[in-house]
Amino acid sequence: MNIIDIINKTKKAQELTEDEINWLVKNYTDGGIPDYQMSAWLMAVCLNGLSEKETFALTAAMRDSGDVLKLDIPFTADKHSTGGVGDKTSLIIGPIVAACGVCVAKMSGRGLGHTGGTIDKLESIDGYRTDLSISEFEKVLKTTGFSIISQTGDLCPADKKMYALRNATGTVDSIPLICASIMSKKLAMNADVLVLDVKYGSGAFMKTKEDAEKLASLMEKVGRSAGKKCRAIVTDMNVPLGKNIGNALEVKEAIELLQGKSKGKLYDTCIELAAAMLELSGKGTECECRKLAEEAVSSGKALDILRETIKLHGGNEKVCDDTSLLPKPLLKYEIRATKDMVIKGFDCEELGMTSLLLGAGRLSKEDKLDMSAGIVMNCDIGDHVSADSVIMTLYSTVCSDFSDAAVRALNAVRFKITEKPSYT
Repeated sequence: MNIIDIINKTKKAQELTEDEINWLVKNYTDGGIPDYQMSAWLMAVCLNGLSEKETFALTAAMRDSGDVLKLDIPFTADKHSTGGVGDKTSLIIGPIVAACGVCVAKMSGRGLGHTGGTIDKLESIDGYRTDLSISEFEKVLKTTGFSIISQTGDLCPADKKMYALRNATGTVDSIPLICASIMSKKLAMNADVLVLDVKYGSGAFMKTKEDAEKLASLMEKVGRSAGKKCRAIVTDMNVPLGKNIGNALEVKEAIELLQGKSKGKLYDTCIELAAAMLELSGKGTECECRKLAEEAVSSGKALDILRETIKLHGGNEKVCDDTSLLPKPLLKYEIRATKDMVIKGFDCEELGMTSLLLGAGRLSKEDKLDMSAGIVMNCDIGDHVSADSVIMTLYSTVCSDFSDAAVRALNAVRFKITEKPSYT
């Protein structure tokens, strides 16, 4: 068995055996296959794809390249999003599901590029630790039923190495590779129930609904083949999820939702995903689980779970009652309408990049974040906006010159100029 034969088989769209895939993953992870040869294979996959059988085998091999988590918890549920702009759903869904009696154990990553990371958002809370040991993780889970920690180096080292290479070689946008990357990590977490939020649109990896549905279907099959209760839900990321984009700003919005202060698309999406987790966990029918999720918010139980979890992670739990304790930006800039207009849409990727320019995101893993930075959207699709009205507000502490970010922000807005009626 050798790498040249494997590259040639995939280049000719010939199916690899399970043994060949296991050999490929193990030897690349151990350093026996150089990056330039693995890059050639990854490009062949991007061009020709993989069969379902190959994708199942690749996912399993990547999962088994490191540890598979075995928590001292009888039953756990997990939720994964394929990434988006303003996506703070994990901060909301976890406490809701835990308040309904299902333990939510989750490992998350940091943001890179135009999409934010759940770990970064949590670390905007003063004192909050995400680098808990497994024993500390279990202690929080046994107390509140909800915890999110940063990914450990012992889980899926093959994916860590392969993803870095894919990012550097333009081989990210392959449905089998995306599926294997996500599902290997999720299966290594070893939750009993897994709900997948697969996004499409301008702010997502999958730009079309058709591609998102293909990815969702494949991920469901992979999860079920591994013996997990798994459901994928396709959601729209052509508009930001909620009004706030940026780390502390998104935590603020999540807390306010759990306080019962806001509803809308973000609330509806969180209730749908939470209900799916509860239904798969045996808590009732879809309708019954939706009511359970709604009651967890309206009763304040979900907020209580979040408050206690923050405290156990070393964070200042008082933010759940006073969001002004979160990092505050020193500077702001308002993007105003130049004429009367109707908002037709947004380019979410551009909004994400605007947030990055303000300091809320990173281009490389070493970049330091401005936790206070971000965007607050003041309007939605379909809104009639009069001249000089505020469309969105940009916030930052580290960016004193808003000129580049302002241009990018305005370019992200799709609108139609409306004429005022004339009277003669």
